[in-house]
Amino acid sequence: MWRKSLAVLGLAIGTAFTFVSGAQARDHLKIVGSSTVYPYAQAVAEEFAQKTGHRAPVLESTGTGGGMKIFCKGVGEQHPDITNASRAMKKSEWEMCAQNGVTDVTEVMFGYDGLTIAHALDAPDMDLSKVQLYLALAKEVPQEGRLVPNPYSMWRDIDPNLPEMPIRVYGPPPTSGTRDAFVELVFHEVCKKGLLPFWKAKKAELAADPKAFKQYMKEHCSAMRTDGPFIESGENDNIIVQKLMADTEAMGIFGYSFLYENEDKLKPVKINGVDPSIETIADGTYGLSRPLFFYIKNPHRRFVPGMNEYIAEFVSEEAIGPDGYLVERGLVPLPEAERQKVREAALKGAPIERFRK
Repeated sequence: MWRKSLAVLGLAIGTAFTFVSGAQARDHLKIVGSSTVYPYAQAVAEEFAQKTGHRAPVLESTGTGGGMKIFCKGVGEQHPDITNASRAMKKSEWEMCAQNGVTDVTEVMFGYDGLTIAHALDAPDMDLSKVQLYLALAKEVPQEGRLVPNPYSMWRDIDPNLPEMPIRVYGPPPTSGTRDAFVELVFHEVCKKGLLPFWKAKKAELAADPKAFKQYMKEHCSAMRTDGPFIESGENDNIIVQKLMADTEAMGIFGYSFLYENEDKLKPVKINGVDPSIETIADGTYGLSRPLFFYIKNPHRRFVPGMNEYIAEFVSEEAIGPDGYLVERGLVPLPEAERQKVREAALKGAPIERFRK
């Protein structure tokens, strides 16, 4: 028995030593996740490397969902230290992390972004409602009291006041947090709020069973169409920008920062009469705003050189404050009191609590 115990203890010590020595052998941060957060993380990485002399982090744009899968695979040198996200971590992702021993994680909401619908400067000006966006891009839409495969091919099919142009919208794949946010902020809002008669009637029909309505909505109000008008364009939003410059009848869906950086090439589509801007995203008058996050694997702080310094740089006032260099790139800053709370939690490594209840 004692020999077996010593063997187990030796294996544990050996494993721990391998992890520590392996992690120490890595001289740089590994960061994965959201393509929307990528330019912000890249700017922070450049500042961090310049100020500290550490090697710049290796950044990989995998999309929010893809980043969560990679981040949650385990703790150790071979796994990433941080994942960026353009939406909050889902409960299912937390459970995936927990199954692999990734339980000491800090969630950092560092600012806001707007989802923008944009097109070329010489395209016709457009002002769309969320209902019109839903009717243009949802896989199923209501007709004659039932849901049918989306029949619309032209914007004027939806509303005679819209241009005589084909519905052609480039956007992110299912692994993208931008895609998740668009579905939540447009499709789900149309359905949950009963903004169309069909959804109002369905909500009333299932009023006694909100879970049934939520399940019905998940099955019939979450899918983007796959018959051509919506075109998946990968995780690189710069590709969408290039496509829009070559096609004045097309639109693209991406984070506000990409529009902000390409205002000499693109212009926004108004949403319910409001243009996206730092001000309209911050005050909520622009209807497609969302928080941005990054997630820290706290055990890696002990082994990866510069990790704490990178985190400190990201949440510094020089980065995320009203005059910070990330705001210059399109980030909408948090209020001062919220920034301070976020900073303290990030530096202390405060664990996620909302999944533990």
